Amino acid sequence: MRPNSRIISADDAETRRKHSRPSSLITVARIILFPFLTRRTQRFLCGLLVFIVAQGVSVAQSKPEEVVFPISGRELHGFIWKPEGTGPFAAILWNHGSEKLPGSQPALAKFYTAHSYVFFVPHRRGQGRSPGDYIQDLVAQVSPGERARRMVELQQAEVDDVIAALNYLRSQPFVDSARIVISGCSYGGIQTLLSGERDLGVKALVPFAPGAMSWEQNVPLQDRLVRAVDLAKAPVFLIQAENDYSLGPSRVLSKEANKKKKDFQSKIYPVFGSTHQDGHWGFCSSATDVWGNDVLAFLETQMKATH
Repeated sequence: MRPNSRIISADDAETRRKHSRPSSLITVARIILFPFLTRRTQRFLCGLLVFIVAQGVSVAQSKPEEVVFPISGRELHGFIWKPEGTGPFAAILWNHGSEKLPGSQPALAKFYTAHSYVFFVPHRRGQGRSPGDYIQDLVAQVSPGERARRMVELQQAEVDDVIAALNYLRSQPFVDSARIVISGCSYGGIQTLLSGERDLGVKALVPFAPGAMSWEQNVPLQDRLVRAVDLAKAPVFLIQAENDYSLGPSRVLSKEANKKKKDFQSKIYPVFGSTHQDGHWGFCSSATDVWGNDVLAFLETQMKATH
């Protein structure tokens, strides 16, 4: 049964009006200007105007749709980006980090849709367009000695948001429900691993820097992610840059995965930018020219696998 959902998109009449302008330009140009130009110049101008039309269509298709999906009597929001064509397409469910306003992640969307992936950015409770209490505020409400434990509890609760988003994504006719990947950065990397404990039928898990900002100070989180690796139900590719806040996630979780003989690989890339934040969120969100080919190769292998 498909989840009850709403899609909020641009007005069709306005879209048609915008798209009709380039073709009108061509008509006017042909009537007024072309009789006075050489044939070679006419061909050049026709080609130029066709290019302008194509660019206009490309821009119109590069905007995401805001979607609403249900969870336990509430509604969460998110943004979905579709590649050109009719599909069904493989899809990436991207888990955002701790930022209060995650947005639609256009840079990552551009990368993935260019390679024929649907790219979905659901907003978990209390962040972005989704109602609820902001996770960082909830953590700050308890005493300092309880914050590490509280953060892990809240992360565990938000797995339900990710599963609701996955169910929504899977219900879309343009998505190949058998070829879905869960990925995400920082808090989103944590969500990727925690969700991966469940038997969700996803093809792969690609966590970036899971919990790296708080790793050294949060022993309960370390223990929880070790357990998540032990229970992982899909192949994992864990990614970090060398100047992330901590490389503990790569080192500790890789060691655990090797001990338990899990389908797990990790890679630490060279320094990106000049700060820890550059090597953390900046690397996740904008370094597709660095990690993109490796991720695409990993995904291609997993899409062909029969697991």
